[in-house]
This record gives sequence, structure tokens and C-alpha cells, in this order.
Amino acid sequence: MSFSKGINASAATLTKLRTGDSKCPFSGMCVTCLDGCPGLCEIGKSSIRGKETLYPQPFGKITAAAEKEYPVDYSHFNIAGTAVGARGVAADPEVATFPAVNIESAAGANSEIPLRLPIVIAGMGSTNVAADNWDHLAAGAAISGVGIVIGENVVGMDPKSEIKNGRVVKSPNLEKRIKVFQDWSNGKGFIAVQANVEDTKLGVQEYALDKLGVDIVELKWGQGAKDIGGEVKLSTLERAQQLYGRGYIVLPNPEDQEVQKSFKAGAFAEFERHSRIGMVTEDGFHARVAELRNAGAKFVFLKTGAYRAADLARAVKFASDAKIDLLTIDGAGGGTGMSPWRMMNEWGIPTLYIQALTTKYLDRLAAKGAFVPKVAIAGGFTLEDHMFKGIAMSAPYVKAIGMARSPLTAAMVGKNVGEAIKAGKVPNEYKKYGDNLEQIFIYTSELKKQLGKDFAKLPVGAIGVYTYFERLAQGLRQLMCGARKFGLEFITRDDIFALTKEGAEVTGIKYIMDHDAEEADRIIG
Repeated sequence: MSFSKGINASAATLTKLRTGDSKCPFSGMCVTCLDGCPGLCEIGKSSIRGKETLYPQPFGKITAAAEKEYPVDYSHFNIAGTAVGARGVAADPEVATFPAVNIESAAGANSEIPLRLPIVIAGMGSTNVAADNWDHLAAGAAISGVGIVIGENVVGMDPKSEIKNGRVVKSPNLEKRIKVFQDWSNGKGFIAVQANVEDTKLGVQEYALDKLGVDIVELKWGQGAKDIGGEVKLSTLERAQQLYGRGYIVLPNPEDQEVQKSFKAGAFAEFERHSRIGMVTEDGFHARVAELRNAGAKFVFLKTGAYRAADLARAVKFASDAKIDLLTIDGAGGGTGMSPWRMMNEWGIPTLYIQALTTKYLDRLAAKGAFVPKVAIAGGFTLEDHMFKGIAMSAPYVKAIGMARSPLTAAMVGKNVGEAIKAGKVPNEYKKYGDNLEQIFIYTSELKKQLGKDFAKLPVGAIGVYTYFERLAQGLRQLMCGARKFGLEFITRDDIFALTKEGAEVTGIKYIMDHDAEEADRIIG
């Protein structure tokens, strides 16, 4: 089995090997390193551009995810169908059809936050790729009835933010992001505001609660792609100095006279802005939850990254004690393209493993009668079979699947194709369907009926998000119908089986040859 050892060249870092696939398995270097090569690989490029090569490229314009192959993943499991009965509807072929499957879900300690689809778009923060596509993504989330979280550093990165005595009093960017969702909301789904160390210092969540009509906030303990704070590149000295003045780590120091001379001379073209790491303590966590509730938060979420197992246990226990309304657990390997590339591949607990641990810890809480928080699992989920497996793996605790890269892709593609159609330049791939929105985007007519005259104002990428989610919805209903489960609450761990013994050992899901063994013996007699 390959573990993608020695990644010394990748499309993510715009690097390659002179010898192609012929490489040393551990170092990743070409089998023969030639004196005379201009330096095509990461080592060579690092000798010229240094720390720039830490990050996926082109920085800020892409999303990226790890190339590493883990020993066990969700492909090691299959969904168990059955020809018998139905759960949630009458066992009648005229009734038990896949369109009858109910895939609505809910977040909130008492299920007060309805979700039309069991999807949460995880924290989309200050990255360029998220900011450039926000209107399309947020409007798409709203009309689809799913959750979306505004990620970290949006206020700190907003050039027009007004900050007095270290606290934000106005942020046009945050205000706009929230308003886009609220303008298109149909009463299902939610928008939440996340906060990291800098956001907390700036009072971002208090500002959103008090001034912007938000009632859901999310505490953040990192993400699945990295175990440090976020990074952003800054192309002007003025911008670097502004963010340095707001308390961010900016490298090199934009206030240093020699650095300023080097930048103006063209020695380097970008500054790096970094966030600080959080310091989790039990008392501090509970104090912050209380502060947010006192500030008007109706619901408080927690998102934790792919930290070691003890930190996952802390997240589960603290969320239980504080009666957190949604605990999002993000497995290693993904991100919106700002994470150091090697870190993205080599740091953290992969999604399947962290979900297996989560199930174990939640089972222990449930066994002693403690409050069990609702969970969203994230980290590489993109299609309906992934969703089914993610829900089944930790049934009955998972109420939503966290996604980021795939809905962002849907927004970007929908935006680009939609704008091309409106400009009369239909992409060749879609000319066979027609030459207008109704012919090319399959749900356009449905959305026009739902939205009426407001459809004309809908950001065109939102059609792409809605259409993508409708594909996931129908695919999930079909898989659930095949398992004879007509509501998410009826899915159990027994609805999937492990194809490998190692998969069974890691997760506790039954191995395929042992699945249904007792019932089969009873039937055979």
C-alpha cells in the first residue's frame, strides 16, 4: 500500500521531477540528481524561493487537499442494502419509494435549528478564494436550507473595519457576508460566525450578535489541514502595516526600515500574515461559552481540528458539559488552499480514524447518561455515498456532514459557466444542452418558480451550489431507500460493513464476512 512517501513534487506546489515517476521512495528525490538541472522539484525550487514553496500555488486562488493515501479510508466500507421491510414508512412498494425518503436534519441541543439537507459548509474565512465566491456560496447555502459558517479573520482582514480601543465597531465585509445569507434564507439552515484568537480579541462575535442579527457563534480549535493559525499573503507594504497594527504576526516585519527598502527594491513581492494559536483550557472554554450566551448567543458551536486523541476527548467532554449545540470534527487532509503543503499531508488524525475515536467517546458519554452533542463530521466528504457512510459510521450522533472544497467548487463553476452564458459565450462542454440558463442549468426553472422575480438578483453561482446539493440529495435518498431507511434517524452502524479486517478493527464496524452472521444462521437453520 502506498502512503505517498517522499512528496518532492506535486501539482499543488507547481513542482515536478526531472525523472518523472522514477524516484527514491522515501526522500522523493529523483533517482539521479543532475548537476545542470534548473530545479524543477520542491527541493530545487526551495533553494530559490525558500519559504514561498511551503504553500500550495497559486496561493489564494485555489483549494487544495492532501495527496497522502491513508491505510484505511471510507472506500474500505460498503453500504448494506436489503430486500426486506422499510423503516419510517409502510413496507409497501407504492409508498416506500426513494422520493419519500426524508433527509431533513437539525442542529441545536434540542434540535431547534432545522436543516433541509444534512450539510454544513464549514468555516469559510478570509482567504481570497472564499471571499471572491462568497455571494454565490452563501446564497446557494441559503436557498438550499443548509448551514454555513463564516470563518476566521474576516474582520481583521477587512480594510474598512473600524476598530476602537482594540474592539471592532464596524466591518462592512462581515456585515455583507451575513446579509447575503439572510437575504436569501428560506427559514431552514443557518449562518454562524466563527472566531479564532485574533477575532476573540477584536470582539467579532459580540459585534455580530449585537449589531448584525446573528444568533449562532462557533468557537474554533483549529482545522483538519493544519495545527497553526491561518496564513494570507499581502502584496502591499501599506496592507502589511495595517494588519501588523491590528495585532497579527506579519513576516517580515513591515515596520523594519531595512525590510521596507528590500520590498521597495523588489527583493520580495509579498508579506505573510499569520494568526496565533489558541490555548485551550477547560475553565477558559466554559467561561467563553458563558460570555457568548450572556452576549446574546442562542446557540454556541465548537469546531475542532485533527489534533491528537486526548484533544478530541477534551472537545467531546467539554461540548457535553457545556451542552454545545453542534460539535464539528474536522479530519486531516483538507482545506481551502492556505495550509502548508507538507503539514496538510503529514499532520493530524485522518477523518476515518478521528470519526472512529469520536464514536467511541460519544458511546461512553451516552452509556453514563450524559448530554451527547450533535455532531457534524468533516474532512474530504464530497458525494452522497460519503455522506451515507459518514452518518452511519457514528450513528446516531452525526446530524450533518461538513463540506468546504466541494460546495466552493460548485459555486466557482456555477459562477464561471453562468457568467459565460450571460455573456453569450457558452462553454463548449455545455453547448449540447442549449444556449441559456434554463437549458444548461437543470434546476433553473425550479428556482425561478420558488424565487419569483427575485431570481433575477440571485448570484449565478448559487444556482450551481443548489444544483450540486440537489444531486447529493437525490443520491442520498436512493442509497437510503436501498437500505430501507426512510429517515436519517433510522440509519445505524449496521448499515455499512468493512471490506477489510483492518477497517473493521479500526472502526468496530463488522467485517463483511461476519456481517449478519447470526441472522443468516437463524434463517438457514
